[in-house]
Amino acid sequence: MMVQIDSKIIESCRHGDTCAFRTVVQTYQPMLYSLAVKMLANQEEAKDIVQDTFIKAWQSMDSFDNRYSLSTWLYTIASRLCIDRIRKLSFSEPMPQDIEVFHGYVSDDNPERQLESSEWVSVIKVLAGKLSNKQRLVFTLSQLEGLDSKEITEITGMDAGQIKANLSMAKKSIREQLIKLGYEKD
Repeated sequence: MMVQIDSKIIESCRHGDTCAFRTVVQTYQPMLYSLAVKMLANQEEAKDIVQDTFIKAWQSMDSFDNRYSLSTWLYTIASRLCIDRIRKLSFSEPMPQDIEVFHGYVSDDNPERQLESSEWVSVIKVLAGKLSNKQRLVFTLSQLEGLDSKEITEITGMDAGQIKANLSMAKKSIREQLIKLGYEKD
């Protein structure tokens, strides 16, 4: 479930209240950074996407539709910006150090361990490097961000069948990557 913010704060933002918008930024910045770093596998690009998302949101507050949650709207903006950035960038292949970080993470038996941003970059490069943009987006929103199908539909504009198909293909591709790295049997 995504974080929600009081409707009074949203209304204040619509009237140009920068203090209210600061609350929005502080509330949603971690969520958007998490999405962007997992989508782009690049911390600096992720920071830029988060900044661009909030700029677009501030400039478009009048167009925000109250029927949807603010978090869904922000995720939608960030997702589209990530896809645009992926198209412009060449997604880098995993380096040996990325594979070492990945091996260290999967061999750690502490389930409480939280990945740092730099570790996420390596894991994503290893596992998601071969995914299409849509597959990466659906996989990230579903499996890494924990969103449900309804939220993913609202964010991506895909129907349930498209989401299911993209998620299935993403999982298949990631499974193949794991087999290639020796972590799963055929």
